Amino acid sequence: MPFDAHYKPCDALSALGEGFGQVAAPARFPEAALRFRNQRHARRVGLGSLDEGQWRRAFWELLPLPQSLPAPVAMRYHGHQFHHYNPELGDGRGFVLSQLRDSPQGRLLDLGTKGSGRTPWSRSGDGRLTLQGGVREVLATELLEALGVNTSKSLSLFETGERLQRHDEPSPTRSAILVRLSHSHIRFGTFECHAYERNPRRLVRLVEYCAEHLLPEIADEPDLPMALMRAVVRRTAVLTASWMVAGFVHGVLNTDNMSITAESFDYGPYRFLPRYDEQFVAAYFDHNGLYAYGRQPAAVIWNLARLAEALGHIAPSGALSDTIYGFMPTYLKAYRARFLARLGVLPRGEQADEGLIEAVHAFLSGSAVGYERFFFDWYGGMASARRALDGMASVRYDGAAFGAMRRKLRRYEPAHPGRLRHPYFERREPCTLLIDELRQIWHQIVQDDDWSAFERRIEDIRLMGEALFEPSLHGSVEA
Repeated sequence: MPFDAHYKPCDALSALGEGFGQVAAPARFPEAALRFRNQRHARRVGLGSLDEGQWRRAFWELLPLPQSLPAPVAMRYHGHQFHHYNPELGDGRGFVLSQLRDSPQGRLLDLGTKGSGRTPWSRSGDGRLTLQGGVREVLATELLEALGVNTSKSLSLFETGERLQRHDEPSPTRSAILVRLSHSHIRFGTFECHAYERNPRRLVRLVEYCAEHLLPEIADEPDLPMALMRAVVRRTAVLTASWMVAGFVHGVLNTDNMSITAESFDYGPYRFLPRYDEQFVAAYFDHNGLYAYGRQPAAVIWNLARLAEALGHIAPSGALSDTIYGFMPTYLKAYRARFLARLGVLPRGEQADEGLIEAVHAFLSGSAVGYERFFFDWYGGMASARRALDGMASVRYDGAAFGAMRRKLRRYEPAHPGRLRHPYFERREPCTLLIDELRQIWHQIVQDDDWSAFERRIEDIRLMGEALFEPSLHGSVEA
């Protein structure tokens, strides 16, 4: 294969040793119709030069990349699912296909699959992914990346020609294989698995692997379990803040869906807020609202406590638990920084009113203004007042709560005045990804095999990301 000069394959996973995963064989599929190729990130990891046939061999036939893992590995893990412990988990329809390093940072990346066939942990599942699920994940990762959230990247989506039976969508439904780039497949539930089995040796090895390959800031720390816990608390607090500012509702915040590197991944019943509502729930089966939008920070803290319990088999549990007190200060600092960046404003001076965010929340809570519409209309603060008041939601910018918010906004100035001339802000409508829009995109695909709406939405999302790009925060785990 003609790899780019900066292609850097590696095999770090094999060094973990036995007990962390099992070799898995990819399924064979009757058809290969490429529906999405992320050339931007393919170039980043040295795969941009692959032609159509080579791309197909790598990401439809699922042949491991040269000089990387000798064979795909399905990972073991357990997890708390809606607060109930499940020891029967593991990669049931995916595996780590290859590992490589990105450019220019040199960070370890996993190429992971979804829908690649049965594994030792498939249980009664067929190991397949629906095409609708693949489409939803591609769009989620694209939008979260555009909004500066640390997320896995959808690299490739092939339709595979099978017909699947599912209870949660009209069946038979079309099938797909997704390949994504992630900075790790080590989950909170990976630690829980080996703690549950009372295997401190594997826990120590797992911590060492994370320090060597995933969390460079702890590599030289004398107490690795404590350092890992502090790093994960800090990184995860920043990730949670970025979800909240983006208006993203994860849907299934179980411990097996949380990465040790604080990267969003594995998108199931996610939603983006139509309007600001702390009670908004993404998953239809979350009957008690455990993972509602406003409860996401509390859910993450609960999950961090489970990670501390698992690490308590190799370090003092009290000290590990104490690190969680660092979550909220980091979260609040990151939330404010990202909120102001999302709004495109800076305080005019050190004495700027700190009540802006609360005033925005108060206004949005009592209005019918769309969440994304508000940030689109008021990007740059008062510099966008005329644009906002002449826009599609102008009649909703009224009342006492709006007046209070506007007075506080006057104490801020545009962070990037030139961006208001970007083509994105010359539009009448913001780019959104609400549930009705997802359904319409899928309807066009399933009814007419029409991919134009899907492709246009990706173009719109990338235009939005170009307009909003914030180097100091974009995809960062630092507050």
